[in-house]
Amino acid sequence: MRNEEPKRNDPLSDKSFAFALRIIRLGRFLKESHKEYIISKQVLRSGTSIGALIAEGKYAQSKADFLHKLTIALKEASETEYWLRLLKESRYIDDTMFQSLYKDLDELLRLLIASTKTIKQA
Repeated sequence: MRNEEPKRNDPLSDKSFAFALRIIRLGRFLKESHKEYIISKQVLRSGTSIGALIAEGKYAQSKADFLHKLTIALKEASETEYWLRLLKESRYIDDTMFQSLYKDLDELLRLLIASTKTIKQA
């Protein structure tokens, strides 16, 4: 295992990691409280993929590869938004939980959109 790197100012990585932790807790809540296994697995997969793709992009082979990773992360974020809306409308999560998760997801979406635009313009 490699040594821990000094903490860099990387809001996209930090926020996507924190969001992934929240999604893991959401999945646990859905399984334990509602015995819901199908949608919880879907939101867990898409919600944690966002940060994984961003982390993978750090070692991209080219600018195009980096853009590709962030574009896929953007798609995963959009899918996660769908699952969260579905969980709210089906009453697996209440409006307060939805709004809190959605606020974090919306911030990630905005950062990803801004990042992909910046890469395309560079």
